[in-house]
Amino acid sequence: MREPQQDRSRATRQRLLEAAIECLADVGWAGSTVAVVAERAGVSRGAAQHHFPTREDLFAAAVDYVSDVRTEWIREHSADLPSGRERTKAVVDLVVRMYTGQVFRAALHLWVAASSDPQLRELVVPLEAHVGRAAHQLALDLLGVDESTPGVRETVQATLDLARGLGLANLLTDDGKRRARIVERWAEMLDASLNTLA
Repeated sequence: MREPQQDRSRATRQRLLEAAIECLADVGWAGSTVAVVAERAGVSRGAAQHHFPTREDLFAAAVDYVSDVRTEWIREHSADLPSGRERTKAVVDLVVRMYTGQVFRAALHLWVAASSDPQLRELVVPLEAHVGRAAHQLALDLLGVDESTPGVRETVQATLDLARGLGLANLLTDDGKRRARIVERWAEMLDASLNTLA
């Protein structure tokens, strides 16, 4: 039985978005042309341009897709977190893993490209702000803290900023051993700080 056209079209679009993220993560913005993305997705350039007439259209959709993937990834991996002090460490580890994976690498290439491309910047800035707010709220929820308590908002934001920094440090070399020690120590400090603020 033939797959309905709408389902095939949706599947092609999904493959193109996933390929765009992979390309950004692997070869950066400069190397991520529509032709390269189409080839990686296993579709013709014409099919790619049918879904996304320009490179900007493709990567605008990819930016949106990256945002959804990053948020969903956190939700999926937060279902079975432990309780007590181990929970803080698990939350910190989860947040750090989000910023050391392929999706963050792809997002980072978009940030760098957007810093010198006003049209791309207009697309990236609001989406990154949305993802940042979602990640912040999710961290608050997972840690079980209320940001209306003085100091909590800044402490949780420092955790997200630390995770981004660790993601940057991991770009060129595997920073896993050092990162594990930092996650362990930061979780201890975060737990003590949040208990003091509560």
